[in-house]
Amino acid sequence: MARAQGARAQMALAFESVYGTPPGSRFTQMPFITSSLAAEQPLLASELLGYGRDPRAPLLDAITTDGDVDVPIDAVGFGFWLKAAFGAPMTAGTVAATGSITFSAQPAVNSTVTINGTAFTFVASGATGNQVNIGANLAATMTALAVALNASVVRPAALAPGPRPD
Repeated sequence: MARAQGARAQMALAFESVYGTPPGSRFTQMPFITSSLAAEQPLLASELLGYGRDPRAPLLDAITTDGDVDVPIDAVGFGFWLKAAFGAPMTAGTVAATGSITFSAQPAVNSTVTINGTAFTFVASGATGNQVNIGANLAATMTALAVALNASVVRPAALAPGPRPD
């Protein structure tokens, strides 16, 4: 069968709901620039001996599908291509975490607060990563902790206080 080229070429894609099961519907016509996708099923020479001088008929090898697709970066279809490349998105809710930790005094150097399994360590100065600088007073230290938590990749479901700094 001939392959459409130029303005007549179309690509309709759908995602499997269960791995290995062809999708039945919900195909989406997608724009593309070029495509070299193709399936190939080569022949394998038979390795059997003992059937006389003439070799046995070749066997069909596994089907391999290979090729490239160049796609435009457009606002409508690019999410489809990202899902095809990386899988379904794993998005977190946009609701901010809430909770409270009560400090009655300045934390000591090297004391920690654990948030969702990640320890944040209080240091005298030069904080990096999951460290928090101890400020001139408790309010300044708590402001620095809030800044560190907001900048962290830790997305706590709830605040869990660690050892209470004394």
